[in-house]
Amino acid sequence: MSEKKYLDVFLKEEDLMAREMFHGFVEKEIMPVRHLVDDDNDFMIVNRILQGLTNLGVQKAAFPLEYGGGGAASIVSAAIMHEELARGDSGIATSATVTTWAFLPAIIAGNKAVLDHFAPMFCGDALKLGCFAITEPGGTHGGGGCDIENPSLQGRKIRTVARLEGDEWVINGQKAWGSNAGVADAYCIVCTTDPDLGDEGIALMYVPSPCEGLSFGKFENKAGMQGDKNCMMFLEDVRVPKGFRAAGPGADAQLMHNNVIAARILTGALAVGNAQGAFETVLKYAGERIVADKPIRQHSICAGMLADMAIGIETARNYCLAAAYMYDHTETYGPPVSDFMLSRASIAKTYAADVAVMVTNKAMELMGSYGYVRDYHVEKYWRDCKIIQLWEGGAQLGRFDVCRGYYECNL
Repeated sequence: MSEKKYLDVFLKEEDLMAREMFHGFVEKEIMPVRHLVDDDNDFMIVNRILQGLTNLGVQKAAFPLEYGGGGAASIVSAAIMHEELARGDSGIATSATVTTWAFLPAIIAGNKAVLDHFAPMFCGDALKLGCFAITEPGGTHGGGGCDIENPSLQGRKIRTVARLEGDEWVINGQKAWGSNAGVADAYCIVCTTDPDLGDEGIALMYVPSPCEGLSFGKFENKAGMQGDKNCMMFLEDVRVPKGFRAAGPGADAQLMHNNVIAARILTGALAVGNAQGAFETVLKYAGERIVADKPIRQHSICAGMLADMAIGIETARNYCLAAAYMYDHTETYGPPVSDFMLSRASIAKTYAADVAVMVTNKAMELMGSYGYVRDYHVEKYWRDCKIIQLWEGGAQLGRFDVCRGYYECNL
């Protein structure tokens, strides 16, 4: 593992130390069992790994120091962790890190009611999971999916409604595809108080689990990413304290858009981790597989494929880190919630996801039938990385959002 994998401008010494720690964890705890994750129906393997990451401080990393958290705030540092964990298993990486995504709005807003209630639990030693529930099922009347994440629509397609009754919010609606849905201990639910209010109506509500009125459908049977559980969520007159709203009118919309921007950078890093893992696997195979009396990587056509894979990984990694660096340095690049930052985050995620799909496809081609069997790692990287291209608004909305950084784009 080369120490020169990253440009010095992006990383601090503690980032390199953290990378070594997560790399070692992946080699010891994930790689020997990653081929078993897709059939881990009782979550024993996944939960054991997640508990190990909790022991390393991942679960509490972003919570404020006064609650026993790590006070971590760097997206660059988070990107390094996401890449290393995804090299092992991007589903497990998602499950472990989405807790931060769920609580980031409350942390940024300094919501004392939410943090006083939830932080002691999540800053403890026991495994706890969070879920940020944004997506809704599509319907004949529109809404759901990327309509909620589309800034041009300003939350007008949100169908999950929260109404204030005295000192409680009452929430009704449905959510789909939330990471850790059905197994989380706390949910941040993207709602609206009134869709006609646009961004002013967007509300982020914190819901503990179990909670009366909160129920779930069956887990989705996906092609990959089985380490990250998803299911339908049903909210029927779910009641939470008034203080469990993240911030308030207008502010909640900014917090939601911030979550989308940060997530695109970090899932770009997940895609790079997938691609890196597949590349390492096929590079080793291509040095051992003999065709016409020499390793296949000594044949020009195969060398050209490996070169394309390396070019994609290196450029995707460096752009993801560049976007993360811009996000971290608001004094130079402006606020994280802006058309500029949304555009850069979308470039990072869209490009990295495309690279991961390309790399895993080429890896499958180079390995032939061996790449298609579970005895090798490549077929799992191949299945796992496709959803990264599809989530968070999908590849098409991501490209629209790239354009927003260059011209007025009301798509």
